[in-house]
Formats: sequence, C-alpha cells, structure tokens
Amino acid sequence: MIFLNLKKFFAALVSSALVLSLATGEVNAALADDIIKKAPKETPKVDGLVLDPNDALPNVTARSAVVLEARTGRVLYERNMDERRFPASTTKIMTLIVALEHGNLDDVVTVGHHAAGTEGSTLWLEEGDRITLRELLYGMMLHSGNDATVAIAEHIAGSVDKFARLMTDKAHKLGAKDTNFVNANGLPDDAHYTTAHDMALIAAYGYSLPEFEDIVSTKEISFPWVKDDTHRLRNENQMLWLYEGGNGVKTGYTDAAGRCLVAGAKRDGIQLVSVVLDSNWMWNDSILLLDYGFSKIDRTTVVREGMQVGTVAVTGGRTRRIGVRVKETIVLPTVDGAAGYEQQVDLPRDVKAPVKKGDVVGTLRVLYKGKEVAKTDLAAMQDAERKSFFLTLWKNITQLFGIRTGGR
Repeated sequence: MIFLNLKKFFAALVSSALVLSLATGEVNAALADDIIKKAPKETPKVDGLVLDPNDALPNVTARSAVVLEARTGRVLYERNMDERRFPASTTKIMTLIVALEHGNLDDVVTVGHHAAGTEGSTLWLEEGDRITLRELLYGMMLHSGNDATVAIAEHIAGSVDKFARLMTDKAHKLGAKDTNFVNANGLPDDAHYTTAHDMALIAAYGYSLPEFEDIVSTKEISFPWVKDDTHRLRNENQMLWLYEGGNGVKTGYTDAAGRCLVAGAKRDGIQLVSVVLDSNWMWNDSILLLDYGFSKIDRTTVVREGMQVGTVAVTGGRTRRIGVRVKETIVLPTVDGAAGYEQQVDLPRDVKAPVKKGDVVGTLRVLYKGKEVAKTDLAAMQDAERKSFFLTLWKNITQLFGIRTGGR
C-alpha cells in the first residue's frame, strides 16, 4: 500500500511539473515551433512501409492514414485506410460518443475498485471518488485517463464488457464495419481493433453531437478533484496549438499500436478529420494531411435563402395555391469543383388556411450519396386567408339558384 501511494505521489509530481512547464501560450508556441523544426525535410525511411509511386503525400510516415470531410464523409487522401490496426487511446473517441448518447452529463459517478486500479495513463482516481460524468469525460479526453473510462463504462452500462458492446454496435451503425472494441480505453487486446477510415467516420460523427466539440477542443480546464496543486488538466493533443482551426480530437500510443492521432480542424465552416495510425511523426503527418485536405476543398451555395422551390395547395382558403421558399442559405463543401449533392423537397399534399407569410410548411433536405448532410425549412411566400363561412354559403346558394333558373 505504501508503495502504491508513493507511486501515485511521484506520478502526480511529474504531471504537475509538466502542466506547469506548458501552462503559458509562449511555451506552447515554442513547443509548436520545435515540433515543426523537427519535421523530416525529405521522405523519411520507415521500415516495412512501401509507398505507392502515386502517393500524393510521400512524406507522411504513418502506415495507415486518411483525411476526410466530416459532413459528407468524402475521402480526400488515404493510405492503407482499411487495414486493421490497434487504435490505442483514440478508442476514447467512441467512449465519449457512447457516454454522450447514453449518459446524463450531470450524473455523479462513484469511482469503483476496478476503475481506481486501471493501468496506464491515469487521472489518479481513488475508489469512492464522486465526480460528475461531464468532468470525467473532460479528464478522459484531455489527460487520457484510463481509470476514468472504466468508471464511465461501469456507470452507464454496469460493466466494461457491456459498454464495449455498445461501442461496437454504434461503430457498425456508423459504417465502421472493420472495428471491434473490447474495452473503453484502448489497452492492448488482439480482439480490439479498427482502421484509419473507421476512426475517421467515428470522429466525424462525433462532431454532430452537442458537447463533443466543446470537450475535445478544450485546451485546459480546472477541477477541484485533480490531485495536484494546479488542479488543472491540459490537453495532450498539441494540434490545438499547432494547427489553425484545430478543434480536437485524441492522441494514442501503445507499443503494439505505435503513435496514433485523430485530428480535427475547422475552417470557414468546413470540418476535416485526419487519422494516422502507427506513425513516426504524428504531428507532422497530421499537419500534412489537413493541409492537403483543405487544399482540395472549396465551398458552394447549394440553396439560397428566398429561392422558390415549388407551390403547395391550400384547403379552406381564398387562395388555392401558395409559393414556397427556402428559409436559409446552405453552403456545402465541394472537392475539385465537384458537388454531387441532391435536393429533396418534402411538402404536404396541402395545408389548411389560414397561412401567414413565413410560416413553415415543409423541409428541403440536401443529400450526398443518399445521406442527409443538411436541411432547411420551407416557408410560405404569401398569406392565405380562410374563406368566410357566410360568403361560402352565399356563393353556394347563388350557384344553386343560377342552375335552377337556367333550367326553366
């Protein structure tokens, strides 16, 4: 017991020194410069890595790599993206997704015996600690706390095994078919694997969830339960400092997996996700991938606010049909000038009067390869007043009278 306490003490001491040494923007900028200066100037030689002669990024050192546009899932560059590999702590991206979708962020989680004794990177949680789920998720993503993942899994699913099944099921629903999770943190297991493409799909989906970007893009945060004098956690993902628009997502390393990094960046409303698995220079690789991705991306206006897209019938109104317009402009990415989007207008067969100009009467959906990537409301372009009951009655009477008169 004394040995374990000393071990925790020295681990916390080292962590505190690291946090303090990287606490200022100036030091982070210097670190970023240092990383860039160490980038290989020529194509590095990576044992066992055979490059395609047409590889657009031969300086990338990762054995598997991909960069894609998050909204559509369009792949902008790939290398062995469907090759099975160990994900290490990038696993925690899916842990975060499942926790966001199945958990209550305000729940207070009681840390159990198994969580407190988890090996590897740690938040130094102790059995009996009571911490909100939200704060544990920040600790897991910023400081890669393996102990937090077990506490989260047990709180939500009752056990790590059950939680891992939720993770795998969700991955498969997202199209990540070559992924299987057996734990929530990425500790080595032959049955725990993924691909670069699968991890990119998973992270891209994450950005569609409330809270996800807030958590993965946070550089530093303080909590009273953090066991050092600063009570501060600092994000291990240097891309938040290194790359313009960097907004996530997670680092990972084990001997079996090598250096892994899932990186996100957003510019002009375009979200890219890059993945490098088993990389020699994961920061540099990710910068090269994201730079290449943004160089291939442009934006186009798919639908414009005020554009008329059709008409709809009105029942019980003085006007039989009214025009329908788009309420919001939709701007989406294009790759090498190609858009590839389809529009789907969803309108009812008719609407009941009265209708006011601007009332929402339908939806316009934008699809890419059958998947909805954006939508906007459709609004009435004019008023449609309800018919007067007495005017309608009088009209019916006069019509009836006219018919009889004409018959005599």
